[in-house]
Amino acid sequence: MKAMVLSSGGIDSTTCLGLAVERFGRENVVALSISYGQKHEKEIQASDAVARHYGVEHICLDLAKIFEHSNCSLLQHSTQEIPAEAYAEQLEKTEGKPVSTYVPFRNGLFLSSAASIALSYGCEVIYYGAHADDAAGNAYPDCSSDFNKAISEAIYIGSGNQLMVEAPFVNMTKTEVVKIGLERKVPYELTWSCYEGKEEPCGVCGTCLDRAEAFRLNGVKDPVY
Repeated sequence: MKAMVLSSGGIDSTTCLGLAVERFGRENVVALSISYGQKHEKEIQASDAVARHYGVEHICLDLAKIFEHSNCSLLQHSTQEIPAEAYAEQLEKTEGKPVSTYVPFRNGLFLSSAASIALSYGCEVIYYGAHADDAAGNAYPDCSSDFNKAISEAIYIGSGNQLMVEAPFVNMTKTEVVKIGLERKVPYELTWSCYEGKEEPCGVCGTCLDRAEAFRLNGVKDPVY
């Protein structure tokens, strides 16, 4: 069986890649990274370093054009600042809507694109790293278990029952994801999570705060610092 892994260069997707290589062997795994007009190239650089670490083929796809009318704060052309606070604090101001760093239907788009490429490569499964913390409070609705169930069914049917989607962490916290990765010696020192593209992670955006807490609760120091 061959697998495609959506690889952002962050903790969750890198752990997914480690699991896929462990399960299928590196020769049967392809990593797919997607540019969407984000503020920096750190994510793509990290995903490339991770792919080289595991010795898997790495494909890069540019979908930035699709988001040119979005004002998501992660995008280069956005007029919004990236919030320097935890997701829980951000959600208190959104009235039930996703946070400003939610890229419109990103996982839906990425998985649909991945499905077309995966079928061309003869893959039978797509892995992606959605987890329960991101879905909490509707911060990122396309990380929820309901979304995963729906998109998985759609891709399975639409591929003629040839392609499955797996989100192994969809009911786990980020702390649990990191625990799984640490047990498998996932190269977290190569990853990048920060929404800013500076020399060092900012330490104050939502994803930096989540990452720091996940490592703290596992009793280890984040290797990127």
